[in-house]
Amino acid sequence: MPRSSNSHSLSPFQTALKEAIETFEALPEFEAPLAKAAQTLLHCLTSGHKLLICGNGGSASDSAHIATEFTCRFNDDRRPYPAIALNVDGGLLTAIGNDYAFQEVFSRQVAAFGQPGDVLITISSSGKSRNVLSALEEARRRKMKTISFLGKGGGFTAGAADIEFIIPGTVTARIQEAQKFLLHVMCEMVDAELPKE
Repeated sequence: MPRSSNSHSLSPFQTALKEAIETFEALPEFEAPLAKAAQTLLHCLTSGHKLLICGNGGSASDSAHIATEFTCRFNDDRRPYPAIALNVDGGLLTAIGNDYAFQEVFSRQVAAFGQPGDVLITISSSGKSRNVLSALEEARRRKMKTISFLGKGGGFTAGAADIEFIIPGTVTARIQEAQKFLLHVMCEMVDAELPKE
C-alpha cells in the first residue's frame, strides 16, 4: 500500500505504525498456506531431510536467523535439525560470483547440497532477485519442495514456488517485518511438533 497523502501530518513513528498495522491486518489470508508450509517443513525435517534458505541483503540476515532457529533451537531445548543459510559463506559466494555469475550464487549451492525431499525457503522483499529465482528453478529440477516469502506483488518470482506468501504494500521495511512475523510463526508451528530427541 502506498504511503497515504495525509502522512505528512503524522510523525515518522505514527506513519510507520500506521503502515505496520495496515500490513499486518492483511496477514490473516496467509493462515492456511502457512499451516501447509509448516507441515511441509515438519515432514522434511522428521524424514531425514534438510532445509536450505536464502535471500539478499536484509533477507540474507533473515535467512541466517531462521536457519539458526532450527539448527540451534527456537523455544524449548531439543535436538538440532539441519538448516543451512546459503548466504553466509563469503568465500563461496565470491568464488561463484567471480567464476560464474552472481545469479548463480544460490542455485549452485542448491545443486551441491539439495536432494529430493529437502525444502528451499527463499526470501525477497521485491521478488526481483535473479539469484533467488535461479535457486527456486534449481530446487524444482532436484524435486525439492519450495516456499517463497515475497513482497511488492511478487515480481518475476511470483508463481515459482510451491507455496508463496506475497506481502501487500510497497514499503520494504513493513514487508520485511511481516515476513519475519510469518517466518517466526512458521517456526513456532514446526517447533511444537518436532521430536525433542
